[in-house]
Amino acid sequence: MKALLLSLALLLVLPAPAAHAAASATVAIDRFMFAPMEITVAPGSTVAWVNHDQTPHTIAARDRSFVSPAMDTGDRYERRFPAEGDFSYVCSLHPFMIGVVHVRAAHPSTAAAHGGD
Repeated sequence: MKALLLSLALLLVLPAPAAHAAASATVAIDRFMFAPMEITVAPGSTVAWVNHDQTPHTIAARDRSFVSPAMDTGDRYERRFPAEGDFSYVCSLHPFMIGVVHVRAAHPSTAAAHGGD
């Protein structure tokens, strides 16, 4: 009975695990390039593209799963990536501009293996 009461008391005193807030990352569009060209984020993260060029650009997934409107100088486009995967994209106005968003979950065994190094 004492063990049960102690367990219940600990549950009331210990803070609940914090939910992981979704991260965000920014890709700059400058000089007809995405910088960085490849980015890795966790599932649930939002990636924002900001156009610093004087020329309009778009963000278009190669599989057409997302397409931004044309973005003028200073415009921003955001996309949330809920699931793991690799998402290649281009500027549909300038197809030589390419990039990739890698969405990867942190695996506890990998983090633990590298945490003490």
